[in-house]
Amino acid sequence: MGGDHAPEEIVKGAVRAVREHGVRLVLVGRLPELASLLSKEGARGEIPVVHAEDALAMHEGALASWRRPRSSVAVACRLIRRGDASALVSAGSTGGVVATSTVRLRPQPSVLRPALAVALPTRPVPTVLLDAGANADAKPEMLVQFAHLGAAYAHTAHGVAEPRVAMLTIGSEPGKGNKLARKTAELLSATSAGPTGQSWLDFRGNIEGHDLLSGEVDVVVTDGFTGNVALKSVEGAVRFAFDTVREALGSTAVSRAGTLLQRKSLRGLRDRFDSETYGGAVLLGLNGTAVIAHGDSRAQGIERACLLAHELAAGRIVDQVRRRIGPSARSAGRLHRKAGNEGQGSG
Repeated sequence: MGGDHAPEEIVKGAVRAVREHGVRLVLVGRLPELASLLSKEGARGEIPVVHAEDALAMHEGALASWRRPRSSVAVACRLIRRGDASALVSAGSTGGVVATSTVRLRPQPSVLRPALAVALPTRPVPTVLLDAGANADAKPEMLVQFAHLGAAYAHTAHGVAEPRVAMLTIGSEPGKGNKLARKTAELLSATSAGPTGQSWLDFRGNIEGHDLLSGEVDVVVTDGFTGNVALKSVEGAVRFAFDTVREALGSTAVSRAGTLLQRKSLRGLRDRFDSETYGGAVLLGLNGTAVIAHGDSRAQGIERACLLAHELAAGRIVDQVRRRIGPSARSAGRLHRKAGNEGQGSG
């Protein structure tokens, strides 16, 4: 029921995901509306509907998880907790979905905070950026866990066997950044010093903002405040670039003719940078998976979000995270205590 074009475009996208990809779906929302829309699509009886009398508004944030226990997102989380579903897809308020999912699905054991992961349009495979906005304030141990969450996502969704991880900060040289960045890099460097069970990471050091789309690494880690600003900056720059190119291509008869000859290439480029192509952000670290599609998603974006949720569930992303986070949490705890003891000794 969430999104700028809900519920019509949500239902259309769900029907496409079922018919074209064989995804097994349950629609959660107001039954009369959804039944009517399914009938229009000729899909009445094809997709089950679970009634939810309430829905989160697009402006609602963290408190919505407490104010609206009967919202469609809350009911969907209940299905996951009962084992009747594996993942949630919503185009609703990011803050509301994050808060409701976190409260009702709960973080996995040893997970300090869940993180939002987004796919950046790099080649040959997308780069995973996290946290993209779930945790504005973070601690170094959280960012180490975010690295493991991102590695599990890159492995499950993009097939990267050994994801390369980097820290987003203001300089590529070691020691650059604020206290949070320096301490996180220190912990990640120690984690990548040698394989220790499932806690090993291929940490490649620091990365700067201008390298986010370079494809040099598979996972970029940062706090939610920095990650959200970086993501919105990339989205704004891409939008500006495409608008400028569109104006240039339509400015003269010759350029318009050239555009016609390059339609296929231009369409491919547009699709590559279209946020709907990647399905949305994924909230990782919970007892269940939540995919948050862009608020203005239409049928294609919802179809892709459903397909992403299906792929993550089939790849057992929750189990992948559990296997990584357990050893990494113990390792980070040892390193943190060791650093504290060394600091006391030097004093």
